[in-house]
Amino acid sequence: MSQTHPPRLWCGEDVLRDPRTVLAAVSEAYLAVDASGRVLAWNPAAQSTFGYSLEQACGRMIQDLIVPARSLAQLAGFFAGRDAAVLRQRVQSWLRHRDGHEFPAELTVTVTDEASGTVFHAFVHDVTVTHRASRFSAVDGAVSRGLAEAESSAVAAQHVVEALGELMGWPVTELWLADDDRRLLACAGRHLRDARRLDRFTVDEIEFGLWLPGRVYQQSEPLWIPDLAADSASARSRLAARAGLHVAVGIPISAGGHTLGALCVYGDRIEDPEDTLVALLGTVAARVGQYLDRRRAEELAVELARTKDEFLALVTHELRNPLAVITGTAALFDEDLGTLTVEDQRTYLKTIINSAQRLSVIADDLLDLARLESGHLAIDITDTDLSAIVVAAVRAIEPQAAAKNITMHVRQPGRLPMYADAHRLRQVADNLLSNAVKYTPAGGTVTITVEVDEDGWITWTFADTGIGIPEADRPRMFRRFYRASTALDQRIPGTGLGLVITRTILERHGGTIDLARHAGPGTTFRLRLPVKPAPGSAGH
Repeated sequence: MSQTHPPRLWCGEDVLRDPRTVLAAVSEAYLAVDASGRVLAWNPAAQSTFGYSLEQACGRMIQDLIVPARSLAQLAGFFAGRDAAVLRQRVQSWLRHRDGHEFPAELTVTVTDEASGTVFHAFVHDVTVTHRASRFSAVDGAVSRGLAEAESSAVAAQHVVEALGELMGWPVTELWLADDDRRLLACAGRHLRDARRLDRFTVDEIEFGLWLPGRVYQQSEPLWIPDLAADSASARSRLAARAGLHVAVGIPISAGGHTLGALCVYGDRIEDPEDTLVALLGTVAARVGQYLDRRRAEELAVELARTKDEFLALVTHELRNPLAVITGTAALFDEDLGTLTVEDQRTYLKTIINSAQRLSVIADDLLDLARLESGHLAIDITDTDLSAIVVAAVRAIEPQAAAKNITMHVRQPGRLPMYADAHRLRQVADNLLSNAVKYTPAGGTVTITVEVDEDGWITWTFADTGIGIPEADRPRMFRRFYRASTALDQRIPGTGLGLVITRTILERHGGTIDLARHAGPGTTFRLRLPVKPAPGSAGH
């Protein structure tokens, strides 16, 4: 009889004396459990996948350790009857990390009979990346449909964040768009899985360069924060971490070479930067950018038509009225010249002069706007005193204020030296004070405040108790020829150019202007100016 020998599984018998050597080296998580589900073995890859060390895992029940409620029935199938359809087959399931987040996994389970009893061996592979990629086709389709069906940019933004949040499972998804008039990012759409838990984290406006959306917008490149708790430079990241969020990814939204905003998602698990996710989000951001580019082209056409109509309205009312006064008064002057007293003649001439000055102001505003926006009007930066400029502007407006019994308050240092164009800043003060007095009813108050901080920035505010600006009008107040509905309803004359010119002058000085939140009736304009403009911020 020939002697039989056990089959050889490898060429060198001493290559693998202890299987634990291989199990410790493989990249897939390996774990072994007994028939009751108690963990018997746990390799380093399992520690990386699930967050538990060998000491923390061994002896624990796998049901309590890594199996979420939705997978308990599937796990029971492994332990009951050694189902041949399940054993040795690669199956998909949901498992749980130590930090509580659940993730999709593929696992292969085999069984051996040992002296101590039945042992189940499982090799587990985290397939989050593959799962995301497979689900992204649904996201892409939902985003495309949402953009096609949206009747406005706001609705489109909400469709995008809902598609990402619901189909990809992100706890927070936000879409931010730049508001160039106010020099900040506004949240155009947000999807929250748990709004109450994230209440302190949510904000609606962010300055350029601030926090994740502002940094992504300013840098115009993707930004991955693998651990929000470790992002010490951002207070919002710390708030997110306290709310249970761990990771964040921001992708710039661009079109035509210009960055329009940022798409940001926040997750509840710590993970390393992952190129597939950045690419997927980049595809969504590109679709949004293309949509916004088309939408803005349509809006620009509407805006041009509107500007034309408003310019015609300006010519019809603001130019035609003083011209009619001039021609009518001149005709009366000519007809009645022989019977007019000297005092009557002076009254007629004063009427003509006032109307001519009104036309001159409108012409100067139009010329200034064209020159400032084209960069052809020089800003002459010299050593000047802002406090003196404010005092002179207040004195000039006092007769008009006194005629309406308006009280003027000025709160500022006795002297505030700075480098600026004194003539242009006086123009800013005149524009804003003129508006404040014009739109404040008799007996009201106008307050001018000037402060300087340690960083060399001046905050200059003009507050009044006037008719105010409705919320719906606020985003449009710095557009050419635009006038608030309250001013139109009360037939208060104006060109809608003063604020545009004021903003342009401030921007040429490296500063900003916005409409501050105002308690009670009236309006508050807040200006920010550097004591010394940065090189290149002002034209010469």
